[in-house]
Amino acid sequence: MKGNPVVHFEIYVHDIERAKAFYENIFDITLEQIQSPIPEMDMEMWAFPMDKEAPMSSYGAGGMLVKMEGFEPGGSGTLVYFGCDDCAIQAARAEKFGGSLFQEKTSIGEHGFCALARDTEGNLIGFHSMA
Repeated sequence: MKGNPVVHFEIYVHDIERAKAFYENIFDITLEQIQSPIPEMDMEMWAFPMDKEAPMSSYGAGGMLVKMEGFEPGGSGTLVYFGCDDCAIQAARAEKFGGSLFQEKTSIGEHGFCALARDTEGNLIGFHSMA
């Protein structure tokens, strides 16, 4: 397989407005509301911006915040890393906008740097940068 095999991720939340504000503030972006693909389910979704015209393998994984019955935030399973110019900036913003720092910017050798934070819903998220 060529390119990035990850095509989608979902971050489950309890308080969609609080989580939406958190991610929009730390990345300085605007999330886009997406209609539920399953109308009979009580589901609210807000997508991270991405180039929908680019081939999937070139833009990586699309993703969104999801509030849905039966799916709880805060687990300790999969960890999503967000690419940044300097992961220390997003880690500081995470604390500023209601999250908490879990691991400050740390060198991972030739692979750059990473930092970890908990979002407003208790999800552990990662930030990655080369500088």
